[in-house]
Amino acid sequence: MKKIIILLAGLSFLFYGIDNAIAQEPQLATFQETALVLIDQKISNNVTASITLQSTSNQEIRVPSDLEKKIRENERIVAIIVTNEEQCVLGVVDESCIMINIHRGGIEGGISKIQDTAREIGDSLIDEINQLFDTNAKFHSSYIHVKDEASVALGTSGVISGRGIVSAVYTMPREDTQSMYEKFSAILLPKIIRDSGGFYNTATSLSTEPNSRITFSIIPLDATHLFQLKLSLDYPDSASNIVKVSPLEFLKTNELKRSDYFANGFYPINSLLQVVILTSEPTSVGNVNANIIPSRIVDGERVPGDITTEGWIFDIKSGEMIDAKYLFGKKFSVSKNRLVFSLSFTGGEIEPIKVPELEPIEDSKIEPIKNSEFDNSLLIIIIIVIVSGAAAAYYLKGYKKGS
Repeated sequence: MKKIIILLAGLSFLFYGIDNAIAQEPQLATFQETALVLIDQKISNNVTASITLQSTSNQEIRVPSDLEKKIRENERIVAIIVTNEEQCVLGVVDESCIMINIHRGGIEGGISKIQDTAREIGDSLIDEINQLFDTNAKFHSSYIHVKDEASVALGTSGVISGRGIVSAVYTMPREDTQSMYEKFSAILLPKIIRDSGGFYNTATSLSTEPNSRITFSIIPLDATHLFQLKLSLDYPDSASNIVKVSPLEFLKTNELKRSDYFANGFYPINSLLQVVILTSEPTSVGNVNANIIPSRIVDGERVPGDITTEGWIFDIKSGEMIDAKYLFGKKFSVSKNRLVFSLSFTGGEIEPIKVPELEPIEDSKIEPIKNSEFDNSLLIIIIIVIVSGAAAAYYLKGYKKGS
C-alpha cells in the first residue's frame, strides 16, 4: 500500500506541466479530499461523518522538514496524532492529546521497558510538535493498545488494530473544534488550498457542530509521510434504524463540491465520497438515485470500469459490510438527493439492485494494495481514508488496464 501512495505523489509531479489537451487524461495529484460516512450497525450503533484532507507533500500540508526527518529516521514510529477526541486513551478526560505511536515489537525488558521506550521517543519530538501547533502539551502516560474489535469488523485487521502499538500520550487543555480547526488550517494548509473551497468548506462548516472533533496525523511511509487533517462528527445511537442512506444528511450540506484546486486538469479520483456500512444481518443495496458504475475484480480488488463518469461503485462483502464509493467523474459537485440509496435487509420489501460487473482481468499486472504496519484502533476513520487514497491510484491503473 505504501508503494501505491508514493506512486500518487510521483504521478502528480510527472503530470503537472502538461498542456490542456493532455490534461484531459485522468491524472492523480498528491492532495486528496475524502468524505466518509461510517454507519456502524454492528458494534457501536453510531454514525460518524468525516472530511479528510491529505497529502504526501509538505508543500500542500506544511510540516517542517526537520520534524519530518526526525520522524523518518526512527523506524519505531508509526504515527503522530494530534486530536481533541473526547477520550484519546483511557484515563484522559476533557483534554486534547498529542500521541506518538510506536511499534512495541522487539523491545525487551517487560512492560516498564516498553513504556519507558515510548516516552523516550515521544520526549525527543514533543517540543517541535508543540512549537508547530503553538501548544504546551505535557507528558501524561505511556499507553499500550490491546483491542482490535472494530478493526476486525472492518476487515482491516493487521492495519489498524491496537495490538502491537504503544502511545506516548501528552495532554493539554481541550480546545473547541471550531477554533482548533481554524488554527490548524492556517498553520498547515497553504492559502491556495483554503481559498479553493471544496471539501475544506464542508469541514469548516461541520467544525461548528457540538459533537465535532479534529485529528491531525503524520504517518511515515517508505520514503515520505502521509499528512492528514480530519474533521469528524459523531451521531451516537443513530445507526440501527437507517434504511434510506443520505450521506449529505450527516455532512450537513445540500451539495458536496470539489475543490477548485483540481480545476486545471482532470483529477477524477482526487475527490471521493465513501460510505461504509457495518451491518448486523445480511444486507444489500436497494434503490439508488445516482448512476451505478460497472466494476470488475482486478487482483482481488474491486475497481470501476470507467472513472470518467459520475456514480457509485458498490462492494458488498458477505452481506455484512457495504463499501460504497462515489466518483465525481467530470463533475465538480453533487446534490444531496442524487446520493440517496436504500438498504435491503433479508425479508425486507426493497428489492436488491444488481450491481453491473465487467469481465475480470485475469492477466493484470497491477499489484494489490498491501497492508502497512500501522496499527491503531483510535484511527479507524483515518485508515479507511488512507485506503481510499491508495484506491485512487489503484483505480487509475485499473482504468488504464481495462480501457
